[in-house]
Amino acid sequence: MARKAPREDPGEDALEVSAPKDWAAGIPAVTHALRMGYDQMGVRRTALTLLKVNQKDGFDCPGCAWPEGDHRSVAEFCENGAKAVAEEATVRRVTPAFFAAHPVGDLAGRSDYWLGQQGRLTEPMYKPAGSETYVPVTWETAFTVVSRELRALRSPDEAAFYTSGRTSNEAAYLYQLLVRQFGTNNLPDCSNMCHESSGSALTETIGVGKGSVHLDDLYRAGLIFVVGQNPGTNHPRMLSALEKAKRRGARVIAVNPLPEAGLLRFKNPQNARGVAGGGTSLADRFLQIRLGGDQALFQALSRLLLDAEDAAPGTVLDRDFIAAHTHGFEAYAGRLRELDWDDVAEATGLTRDVIEATARDVLAAPSVVVCWAMGLTQHKHSVPTIREVVNFLLLRGNIGRPGAGVCPVRGHSNVQGDRTMGIYEKPAPEFLDALRREFGFDPPRHHGFDAVETIRAMDAGKVKVFFAMGGNFVSASPDTAVTERALRNCRLTVQVSTKLNRSHAVCGREALILPVLGRTERDRGPDGADRFVTVEDSMGVVHASRGGLPPASPHLLSEPDVVCRLARSLFGPGGGAGAVADSDVPWAVFGADYDAVRDSIARVVPGFADFNARVRRPGGFVLPHAPRDERRFPTRTGKANFTVNPLEVPRVPPGRLLLQTLRSHDQYNTTIYGLDDRYRGIRRGRRVVFVHPDDLAERGITDGGLVDLVSEWPDGPERRAEAFRAVAYDTPRGCCAAYFPEANVLVPLDSVADTSNTPTSKSIVVRLEHRGSPSRGPGEAQPR
Repeated sequence: MARKAPREDPGEDALEVSAPKDWAAGIPAVTHALRMGYDQMGVRRTALTLLKVNQKDGFDCPGCAWPEGDHRSVAEFCENGAKAVAEEATVRRVTPAFFAAHPVGDLAGRSDYWLGQQGRLTEPMYKPAGSETYVPVTWETAFTVVSRELRALRSPDEAAFYTSGRTSNEAAYLYQLLVRQFGTNNLPDCSNMCHESSGSALTETIGVGKGSVHLDDLYRAGLIFVVGQNPGTNHPRMLSALEKAKRRGARVIAVNPLPEAGLLRFKNPQNARGVAGGGTSLADRFLQIRLGGDQALFQALSRLLLDAEDAAPGTVLDRDFIAAHTHGFEAYAGRLRELDWDDVAEATGLTRDVIEATARDVLAAPSVVVCWAMGLTQHKHSVPTIREVVNFLLLRGNIGRPGAGVCPVRGHSNVQGDRTMGIYEKPAPEFLDALRREFGFDPPRHHGFDAVETIRAMDAGKVKVFFAMGGNFVSASPDTAVTERALRNCRLTVQVSTKLNRSHAVCGREALILPVLGRTERDRGPDGADRFVTVEDSMGVVHASRGGLPPASPHLLSEPDVVCRLARSLFGPGGGAGAVADSDVPWAVFGADYDAVRDSIARVVPGFADFNARVRRPGGFVLPHAPRDERRFPTRTGKANFTVNPLEVPRVPPGRLLLQTLRSHDQYNTTIYGLDDRYRGIRRGRRVVFVHPDDLAERGITDGGLVDLVSEWPDGPERRAEAFRAVAYDTPRGCCAAYFPEANVLVPLDSVADTSNTPTSKSIVVRLEHRGSPSRGPGEAQPR
């Protein structure tokens, strides 16, 4: 097809605002998906590609990590999955001529949307020190540059190796092996900025840092909590699972500061009710909670369960489960009886009547699943909040039986698999022992840097080389100005990428862009045979992913190839910096044969025995999970742990608001597909802040007025995000919301969750400074 020119950024003056939707998907979702596919791929390429998404003989969607069932439809994708595929399978190309016309300074001044619109990267590009322009180089030259800089370091800990969740299991395993053979555990990853709080809390309380449910558990649940997430935008296929659960009798409780269209009503475009009918009302109860109030909610629900047990002993709590499988109940129950209901009301913004009605739903449910996402994980008290979710479930034995359990919903495809493969700055000694047995070298034992610590170390000159396997670190990280300064302070930054993004424009004195195959593309080995990789979904199922499109460029390598070729360049005689010279790791074999990589994984990573045979079965296989499978809890006590967590009540100074960052509907993580958020009534713009109408009126700001967002941090300077359009919206009083990455500048690097060190992007104290009230753009609604 003829290549369609990238769409230009229309500018914020084009912003249009209308009333938000009260339903999601339906025919508009199909229309938008197909339009995006046509714009990026053309009609034939769209049809051929989308029919292979999430199929057993196809490729895993590069979008979210929501699992697929055993019985799959012909169109096993959602609107945003189709957008992700279109962005990767686009026919637009970023060639050396593009970089010659756009030096780094020009790229840095462009929007994330514009950068993403340019298309696929085609050749390795190098920005020499003292230059502002990327020039093409060979792969050999690129690996030589990286090896030279790594060998020149005084210590391996002067390098950091970031990973994005879209990396395959094979690439992630090889990557951590290279890094540990080099001599460091500096392996920050995107989990550090999203679900690290989930892993921290679950490892402590149930012994496994992953969810304990499968799709069948959702279908068999009596009650499903959906807390701090927006599946209609972030993982829309979850709506189909909730619809199926509802048909089987489940009730759904949505807990969120904003009413999300997908949880209000879902029009499934794959059935008649969704196309021609009214769709399915998903949320039986909507709790519009204040930001950060979830801990108080679950403490209150648990207190009401204790009270019900006191009133009718032996009828509410699962006493047999508590006695046989848990530790710490008495201390927990004693502290819970001291709960202050005034604190609960202040923290949640909910009345006691509403919470008691929710508790009656819990008492009536034979089993309960709690699902959550970053609305719970990005607060200072996120880990205690998720501990309270576990406490709540343990009271009635809702872990380790059908239709019940914890369900952290991971946002990025294979982010969970990355961690399983050893991408972690604090590796378990048992994992390092297994690597030593397999490869004959002793991996480093000291802890490395996570994402926040890496930014600090780069800013202080302690990390001099930054290597990123996928992702867009600049736009994903907090405290944008500090993050950009830190990266520019590096001697070398390397980005392994499929498409252009902001991290290519904010770079070290030297910089490399290494283009790789995407999920949609055919990966052929040295013998010309097609190869496949594997991924792990959000519920612990490992399966194959096989691309079918011709590569976007003959110069592309696969991610495993990049790692193996870099290793062969680095680990030669005189590897230096603690690296192992003349490595015994069979890097050449691994680069040629993914089966050899999987055989090694089978010997090192628990649960992967007979990996090659099991993953070739249609649909893959399920990893073991002791709490779910055996009601065995591998914690320090040998049991599931009740925990005592002092209640945190977010309190905001007078005149200030509590800000959360979130995605628009035309967005996946830091990838901006378009400039619309049709479920929230936003078109052709992103610099908006959603505020309760009374909070606007109290500050003398009109709906549509232009404001600066200023974050206040007691131990540091103020941070400012300029020229946002205020939008009157149904959000709790005292709370507001804005899109990331635009609002990331407001998140202080030192504002992190206790224990997990995750940035607190859902609880930033801000004030609004008025800039005047511009006239509304064409088509904008009047103040609502």
